[in-house]
Amino acid sequence: MRDTAFLDGSATALRDLVRDRRLSAVEVVEATLARVTERNPALNAVVTLNPRALDEARAVDAARARGGAPGVLCGLPVGIKDITPVAGLRTTYGSAVYADHVATEDALVVTRLREAGAVILGKTNCPEFAAGGNTFNDVFGRTRNPWDPSKSAGGSTGGGAAALAAGMIALAEGTDLGGSLRIPASFCGVVGIRPSVGLVPTVPTDWLWDTLQVTGPMARTAADVALALQVMAGPSARTPITAPFAGRDLPAAVAAGLPRGTRVRYAADPARIGVDVELEGICRRAAFGLEASGHLVEEIDLDLAFARPAFLALRGLWFVAQMHPRFAHRERFGANVAGNITRGLETPLEAVGAAEQARNRLWRICEDLFAHTDLIVTPTMAVPPFPVEQNYPETIAGTPMETYIDWIAPTFIWSLTGLPVASVPCGRDARGLPVGLQIIGPPMGEERVLALAGAIETLSPLGPQEPAGAR
Repeated sequence: MRDTAFLDGSATALRDLVRDRRLSAVEVVEATLARVTERNPALNAVVTLNPRALDEARAVDAARARGGAPGVLCGLPVGIKDITPVAGLRTTYGSAVYADHVATEDALVVTRLREAGAVILGKTNCPEFAAGGNTFNDVFGRTRNPWDPSKSAGGSTGGGAAALAAGMIALAEGTDLGGSLRIPASFCGVVGIRPSVGLVPTVPTDWLWDTLQVTGPMARTAADVALALQVMAGPSARTPITAPFAGRDLPAAVAAGLPRGTRVRYAADPARIGVDVELEGICRRAAFGLEASGHLVEEIDLDLAFARPAFLALRGLWFVAQMHPRFAHRERFGANVAGNITRGLETPLEAVGAAEQARNRLWRICEDLFAHTDLIVTPTMAVPPFPVEQNYPETIAGTPMETYIDWIAPTFIWSLTGLPVASVPCGRDARGLPVGLQIIGPPMGEERVLALAGAIETLSPLGPQEPAGAR
């Protein structure tokens, strides 16, 4: 049997193998499907395979044989989160209400991936309507962490992160409201970025004016995330929330790296919910390890606790607006989704107004910070991966959590800013589980964020040990 180690390396290297005709796209997809057969039963990350994946790979090879341009993703197998439509594929949103729903159109991001030569391998698991930091639902069940299948893979793009870590896809598409690309990236030891609001248009959507949830990529390396985001990004006339992208080259920025003297500020617990001591120590060492490369690292005491109730209020508004077309099915939704809708409906308008004022205050704080620094880093998570059967961790450092999303405050406070935010692996804890470092950049600062992620990968690697679910 042919060695399939190429499935565990970088997507960029795999793309180059296909582009240079050392591998065919069909060979890559055949090996990927075999890997899914081998590893997915233990992880439950890929929930619906694309029956046309091999046909798509053959089309890539045929185009290459005719001398056509292969596209920058040239046969790479991509996993699409199960809330993102793919024409002709079952798209359940993780909800029993839509268990048999088949999408009739590709989302814009899927179209862009296809046009760049990617092969859509299938759909990856997520919580119902992506509501929660642990990936489980009544349609497909629970997704498990490849490093320890007894633990959560995080959420809500947990299926994508687990599939990446186990080598079942080369790139993952996902969404991020309160941390859904960063939480699973941290838990599964991959890289995920929440792009600037509007950089990747979310089309179709049930709320065109949404400034909280974004679409973005995950991958095994910062360079791979840059490759995917370069394809996904760019304005669209189909949405009012859009941002210019012309002239930007994210892969080149990662390759160039950060200039010496880059100013980095480390904040241990800006959400003020407490942080696991071992986890924080690993993040601290990674942050200050940048000094060895000539960067200027300083710790700051950043208190953004005021943003926690603001996010909860605006999250309530998000669920009411986003789910409003589906209110006829409210009684059939799971507890997390139904509870979010109820809390949204019960939130006083005054609280929503106060939340927007808090968001203003947060932006001004960030504006001041980035006048004197280049990047901010924090622990991505306050806790390590917890048992997969648990909905959420009930305490952090002995402090009880009041709601099922309090524990993800380290990520969701930054969602309010609309800034680019990534999670990159920066080491492993005593149990061998990955730890993520969160990187916050200035407005439209994806180049800087991803360049720092690449530096962290080099200075604080995860190590050669394979994830438990990949053995």
